[in-house]
This record gives sequence, structure tokens and C-alpha cells, in this order.
Amino acid sequence: MPESRPLSASLHSLQTFGDISRFLREGVADEDSREMREGVGALAQVIDETVKVRRARQEAGAVTAHARILVRVVREHLRFLTGLGSAWHALYEFGAYQSALQELRRAAEAWLKALEQRSSREGGAFERLELLAWRTLGEGMLLIDMYEQGSGGMLSAVPESAPPPARSPWARLAAWYRRLRA
Repeated sequence: MPESRPLSASLHSLQTFGDISRFLREGVADEDSREMREGVGALAQVIDETVKVRRARQEAGAVTAHARILVRVVREHLRFLTGLGSAWHALYEFGAYQSALQELRRAAEAWLKALEQRSSREGGAFERLELLAWRTLGEGMLLIDMYEQGSGGMLSAVPESAPPPARSPWARLAAWYRRLRA
């Protein structure tokens, strides 16, 4: 099984939603991590395809069809999250990711409605959707990174005598934030 590398190590090279999808298909630490990576990667791929269709100014029917698919995939991903184990739910970042996903779902539904009604607000709704998509995928990648860096991913397989792995910048930032909120 390929070893997982911290997500924070390659974040600077991710320029498109497709880059995120490809990156998430790389190395995997455990089964839960693999499933989450696949889920976030699939979401990134659907977002990428939807954005490309919209920007190519294809016929309204094709754009609307992609918007419907996006709404469905976001809803399915939200349902997937509820089935994850307690190691995921215990992470502070889990709630932030779930909240971002819910906001993305609402934005996708608003954009779809604007498309179906041929509203003049469609452009603004699309821009909001795209902005929230970046935020949501960033939250998802942070969640995966935090899980793999210590909260159940790779650490459960490390012998007790092994030194603890170096904490990623994301992990240090999250720990600092938790201390502030305590």
C-alpha cells in the first residue's frame, strides 16, 4: 500500500478543481482515509466538470444538467459524512467541513434554481458557488490532513516506541486555534 504524504506538502501546486481531484487519488493511509479522499476527489471532479461546462458557455440545458449532478453529488457526500467513524467526527475540522458542504449545497441549489428560471442573477450565483467550492475543498483537504496526521489515520499503525511524526503546519495551526477557543 502506498504511503500517504501530508496534504500540506503539495498544496501550492493545486491550481484547478481537477488538480485537487487527481491529488486526492494519490497515496492512502488507511481505508477510512481512502474513502474520504475518494469522496472529496469525486466532488472536486464534478465541480471541475461543471465549472468547465459553465465557462465554455455551452447550451443552457447542458449547464443545467451539470448543475443538477453537482447538487446530487454534494447531497450524497453529506450523507456519506454521517457514516464516518468517531475518529473523524471527533476532529474540530469535521464540523467546519460539514458546514462548508452545507453552504456549498445551498449555493448549488440557488444556482440551479437561477438556471432553471433563467434569472439574471445566475452569474452571481455561479460566482458564489465557485468561491464556496474552493473553500469547501480546502476544508476537506484540511480534514483529511488532520486525520492522517494524528487522529486515527497513520498514528494507529505506529508502534508505541516510534517517535511521534512531525506535525504539519495545518496541525500546529489547528492546535493553536483549539487552545484559543478553550
